[in-house]
Amino acid sequence: MAIIKPHIGIIIGSTREGRFGEKPAHWIHKIAAKRQDLTVQLIDLRDHKMPFFEEAAAPSWAPVKNAAAQTWAETLAPLDGIIAVTPEYNHGPSAVLKNAFDYAYKEYIRKPIGFVGYGGVGAARAVEQLRLVAIELQMAPTRSAVHIGMAEFLGIWQQGKTFEDFPHLEQAANALLDDIVWWAAVLKQARDAK
Repeated sequence: MAIIKPHIGIIIGSTREGRFGEKPAHWIHKIAAKRQDLTVQLIDLRDHKMPFFEEAAAPSWAPVKNAAAQTWAETLAPLDGIIAVTPEYNHGPSAVLKNAFDYAYKEYIRKPIGFVGYGGVGAARAVEQLRLVAIELQMAPTRSAVHIGMAEFLGIWQQGKTFEDFPHLEQAANALLDDIVWWAAVLKQARDAK
């Protein structure tokens, strides 16, 4: 039986001008692309300009009518899992990332999700909130995550350092990718069997 590599989407969860999120997204993408056990795709929320959620019903009850949201769902559908790269704003995730979660439903069900967070306390509070959202969307959040704390964040953003200056981040990235691959394979098999 041929082993199918899971296809994982890496979502850049900020659309702000001058955002930092591209750096960790490209970094985790580069690490993942070297692996033989998955394929990856960068997904930029700037390319999916959805209004704040304003549908008459939640996507769990009825299809969305907004054309941009329909395109968003089409982007998510072929994925076997997601890594969300999230900032932490006011102890929570960005509004645009939460909005993206709100605009789909069946495209998330029974798929794993992991997180790369950056900012205060490595975006731990934003990641915890997004894990709760993911559970409601019937996703399987991974235990492992990458938390880019303030020292690393400022070092990379303002002091000319690179991710390679912080080898513990790559160790965390590989643990996250190991979890995503395992869960993606198990959940894909279960989804396909149903």
